Amino acid sequence: MEMPGVAAAVVLALILIIVNLAGQCSGQLQFGFYNGKCRDGNGFQRNVEDIVKQKVREKFSSDTTIVAALLRMQFHDCFVNGCDASILLDVPNGEKTAPPNLSVRGYEFIEDIKTEIENTCPGIVSCADIIVMATRDAVVESDIKKMGTGWYPVQTGRRDGRVSSAQNVNLPSPSIPVPQAIAAFSSKKLSTIDMVYLLGGGHSVGVAHCGLFENRLYDFKNTGNPDPAMNTTLLKTLRTLCPRNSGSPNSANLDQDPLKSSSVDKSFYEQIRLGNGILEVDQQLALDPNTRFPVARIAGSNDFSFQFGLAMIKLGAVDVKIGRDGEIRKKCAAVNSPSRSSGGKFFNLFG
Repeated sequence: MEMPGVAAAVVLALILIIVNLAGQCSGQLQFGFYNGKCRDGNGFQRNVEDIVKQKVREKFSSDTTIVAALLRMQFHDCFVNGCDASILLDVPNGEKTAPPNLSVRGYEFIEDIKTEIENTCPGIVSCADIIVMATRDAVVESDIKKMGTGWYPVQTGRRDGRVSSAQNVNLPSPSIPVPQAIAAFSSKKLSTIDMVYLLGGGHSVGVAHCGLFENRLYDFKNTGNPDPAMNTTLLKTLRTLCPRNSGSPNSANLDQDPLKSSSVDKSFYEQIRLGNGILEVDQQLALDPNTRFPVARIAGSNDFSFQFGLAMIKLGAVDVKIGRDGEIRKKCAAVNSPSRSSGGKFFNLFG
């Protein structure tokens, strides 16, 4: 299906701007890195990004929650040791076992994509790149208007890491103060504006379980009262959903607009300006002097997808492994054997 003229123009402008910025943010990562590098057993050239896109489209048709799952996976991977797919490794005391990652989903799906690519052109495509490509394609699928405006180009050429340790996992909590969140993102060379787009865009889909926000409903910061920043109508709804000290397994949509809670768009920003933030950090984005003006601008803007795409590309360039660093795993859940990690053809792609 062809994109409408406006959407196509936006995408073209995005490509031109990002190509100009690419050298500043990502070193040797490239747009179209795999072009011409994937040939099947019959010698026919295959488009790696098309393979990933088709797998994501099929998955989304039966499970729309894959969008939130992949956004979370990319964030959790890139924030720990960089975007190197270390979160995928099944090793003792690996990143998967850290408390913030116990509810991360989508591992089997990434492995499924990897298997299909390996069956087509083995030893070529990294798991780290698959996470980034699949996340982009899931964002596109979430576009309820199906106009293609959620699309953004992704840079590829990452290598997979060989180390995964729960001790390295230090992710911003749902109640982190905004200034501390800004510092955490800054440590990854991401600006305050990047943070606003990444947190807001990432939380425009998905849910939060009662345990992550129950304190805001009954005893905010040990005051014995609810969070005064929460909309009173939402407070009543959430108290019914999450009775006090009940250990309820229930969850609430992070975007409180029921018509847009499955789409990566600017609706989240509109909702937090109304006091409808579920997580404390989300609500504080609309109140903190460092972020309230960007939030207001995004809520009233028409370029959310464009700006979100830029922020996602910067996130995808955090501490990447390229060239001869890392490896191209055969399976995403396990590092290669020593003989496979140092073979000739796996390095030729990057030399």
